[in-house]
Amino acid sequence: MKRNRGGKEGYWARLKQHPLLYNAVLIVLVFLGVAVVAYVAMAFGTRHGMKCTVPDFTGLQLSDAEHFGSRRGLKLIVNDSLYVPAYPGGIVLDQLPKGGVDVKSGRKIYVTINSFRQKQVSLPYVAGRSLRQAKNMLENAGLEIKELIYVNDIATNYVLAEFYGGEEITPTTKMKVEKGSGVTLRVGVTGGYGTAVVPRLVGRQLFEAKGKLWEMGLNVGEVHYDEGITMLNRNDARVYRQSLAQGSEAVLGARVSLYLTLDTELLAKSEVESERQARVALKEREMQDSLRQAALADSLAKISAETPATNTTEPQQTTEDEFFL
Repeated sequence: MKRNRGGKEGYWARLKQHPLLYNAVLIVLVFLGVAVVAYVAMAFGTRHGMKCTVPDFTGLQLSDAEHFGSRRGLKLIVNDSLYVPAYPGGIVLDQLPKGGVDVKSGRKIYVTINSFRQKQVSLPYVAGRSLRQAKNMLENAGLEIKELIYVNDIATNYVLAEFYGGEEITPTTKMKVEKGSGVTLRVGVTGGYGTAVVPRLVGRQLFEAKGKLWEMGLNVGEVHYDEGITMLNRNDARVYRQSLAQGSEAVLGARVSLYLTLDTELLAKSEVESERQARVALKEREMQDSLRQAALADSLAKISAETPATNTTEPQQTTEDEFFL
């Protein structure tokens, strides 16, 4: 007598007697197997459930920060560097994500470190060019204008001489200076006097505001930052106040101080006020122009009235008969 197979073998034997049902069960089992494998692989790949809190790496040397991060399954990537003289070289200045954020293990943390020294660039010779050309050449080299000194000359806004650290730069000067350094320019102005209209600086970043002032022949005065602005977010700050109003007239070489903020509401209010000041300044300039033209017309009229009239009548010719009478 044959012993009946029991358990799973008996079940599969009976199931095989129904091909359609047998194949359907196989398909379901295959799909379930694929789903389980995919779930396990995804959980492993994404480290599901494995989270850690990102430490605050700022202020640490890069090597210490990397060691500290690797113990938590984090990898540090240097994506930028700045030169901040107040901090030691090689320390972490900023990071993304910030410290205190929960992330999955294995996450990359992008950091900004402090350079050990500022980059050195070649100092270009810009004398003999227009002020605009000189400004562009310096900016392209990574430099800026420290001061514009105006002197009497036949050509206004023509660069007569260039100085760095008190030394006059010549066409043969070969000098490397720190990136971001300032250069003093001696610039000509006809008659020893000239004016410029102060441009709109409100709403601009610092480097944009500086460029606008230099183009107009004006110097950058004191730069003030609102509380909360650091070396790391200064590039996001914008001018909300300027010491000389937009549209007003200023002597060439005058200094314009700048005030910067990160407050968008304050910035919006300042832009409205700046436009109002510009309209007032325009009316004042138009009034002054009218007064100058009226004064010129009065002067010309006075000169014309004081000039004696010239007798244009031709002298009468004396005839020969009249002469011998």
